[in-house]
Amino acid sequence: MDIEKKELHIVPPDLMVKAGASALGMLAVFLLIMGISAIKEYRFIGSGVTATNTITVSGEGEVFAVPDTGEFSVTIQETAKDVSTAQGAATKKGNAIIAYLKGAGVEEKDIKTTDYSVNPQYEWNQGICPQGGYCPPGKQVLTGFQVSQTLSVKVKDTTKAGELLSGVGGKGASQVSGLSFTIADEDALKAEARQKAIDDAKSKAEELADELGVVLVRVVGFNESSGGYPAPMYARAEMAMGSDMAKSSAPEIPAGENKIVSNVSVTYEIR
Repeated sequence: MDIEKKELHIVPPDLMVKAGASALGMLAVFLLIMGISAIKEYRFIGSGVTATNTITVSGEGEVFAVPDTGEFSVTIQETAKDVSTAQGAATKKGNAIIAYLKGAGVEEKDIKTTDYSVNPQYEWNQGICPQGGYCPPGKQVLTGFQVSQTLSVKVKDTTKAGELLSGVGGKGASQVSGLSFTIADEDALKAEARQKAIDDAKSKAEELADELGVVLVRVVGFNESSGGYPAPMYARAEMAMGSDMAKSSAPEIPAGENKIVSNVSVTYEIR
C-alpha cells in the first residue's frame, strides 16, 4: 500500500512578527485618517467645540406698505321692560345692519358676532323719609332688560370704510369703534424685512472683520425681533352713533401707511 507523503511548511516566527506589525501599522494609519475626517466634520455641523472667537452685529430692515384691509366693530343696544321686546328690537336693527353691509359688498364670512348679552337694568329706590321719623332702607328695583349685540366687520376695500361707518349709523347702530387698517399678506412683508435686516448685519460684519484683520468663518448665533407699526392715529376711530351722526355725511378716513420692522442679531465665528 502506498502512503501519500505531504510536506508541512512552517512559517518562520520572525516573518509572522513582521506581517503582524505591518497590519497594525496600516490599521493605525486608517484610524488616524478617519479620526481627522470626523473632527473636521464635527466642527462644521454646528455641534462641535463651542466657538470662542466671535463677533456679534445687529441689523435692521424696514418695509412700508399701504393697508388693504379695514376692520371695525358695530354695537346694537336696546332696552325694554321684558327680554323678548328688547331682543326683538335689537334683532330688527342687527338684521338691517347686516343686510346693508352685504348690499355694500361686504362678504358674509367677514361679518361675525363677537358678543351677545342680555343684562337686567336696575334703579335705586330710596323711598320716602318722613320728617323726623324712621327712614326705611332703599332697594334696587328692576326696570327692564338691555340686549347688546356686537359685530366685527372686515372691509377689503379700504376706500369704503367711511361710507360703511356712516351707513351702519343710519341703520340704528348704537356705537362704532375700533377702526384699524391692516395688511392681509403680512408674512411676505415680514420675510422681506427680515432679509433686509440679515443683509444689513452681514454687511456690517464684513466691514468689521476687514477692520479687525480677521476672516468670517460661519454663523454661530442668530436672534430676531420684529413688529408692525399701525397706520397713523387718524386712521382709528371710536364714535357713538346718535341721530346727528346718522344724518351726517360719510367721513373721509385715510388708511395711511404701515411699517413692518425686523431687528436681528447675528454672531459670527472668526479666525
